[in-house]
Amino acid sequence: MTIKLDGKQTAATIKADLTARVRRLRDAGVEPGLGTLLVGSDPGSVKYVAGKHADCAQVGIRSIKRELPADAGFDDIAEAVRSLNDDPACTGYIVQLPLPAGIDENAIIGLIDPAKDADGMHPYNLGELVLHVRGDIATPLPCTPRGVLELLNAYGIDLNGKEVCVLGRGITIGRTIGLLLSRKEVNATVTLCHTGTRDIAEHARRADVIVAAMGSAGFVTPDMVREGAVLVDVGVSRVFDEEAGRYRIKGDIDKACYDKAYAYSPNPGGVGPMTRAMLLANVVEMAERRIV
Repeated sequence: MTIKLDGKQTAATIKADLTARVRRLRDAGVEPGLGTLLVGSDPGSVKYVAGKHADCAQVGIRSIKRELPADAGFDDIAEAVRSLNDDPACTGYIVQLPLPAGIDENAIIGLIDPAKDADGMHPYNLGELVLHVRGDIATPLPCTPRGVLELLNAYGIDLNGKEVCVLGRGITIGRTIGLLLSRKEVNATVTLCHTGTRDIAEHARRADVIVAAMGSAGFVTPDMVREGAVLVDVGVSRVFDEEAGRYRIKGDIDKACYDKAYAYSPNPGGVGPMTRAMLLANVVEMAERRIV
């Protein structure tokens, strides 16, 4: 029977653990705080940020909000970043992307204090991940790749020696998950496929695990999947549902693939909740480092 990798249930278990850890931190005189910097009023970004603060309330983390109008310039955004760097109540924070057209996002991310980088995407923190192939890492990990590994681990899926095919080379997961998968403690072999890859289907068919993160609805079809593979769907596309008369979220993996799989993550309800839980975990771990 195919296993459904339930991200909502797994995230709820993680949040329960984080709630207990936050109580212990408060008892020790440390109150974790998650900051968000939102520029403009893009509906998707507004909803996503609101979700992060709802998560904070659920586990007892303080919410710190910074909001700027859509016409804010680079200097305005940079000043808001520096204010979060200097705010002692802010344990960690994220800059919600995308930023308005014309703003150098990489330059803004580079201004974040690496010790407060709740997304784990600052160049320093990614560099630490590159350098440390084994042992503990004392810097924040990128949330989505970490969420994928935590989800697989929750269901006892061992990646040691397994072939993992990653589809997509975006910075959020495609280019970063290989750094986690190839660490000694995970020990997977990683193939990264992208738009320049010849015969993606052949690479996918050889894989024990497929991590699809292309943002191309239904790209992975049953003929690309070996029997007993593990399917992790990270891609997000908005597809119009003719019957419902509205847009729905659809992943990169066609649901017809599930019958061939050993396990699969639904989309939505798989990796998304795990990403949000890992953001909270990063903030709690940052706070815990203060009292070690």
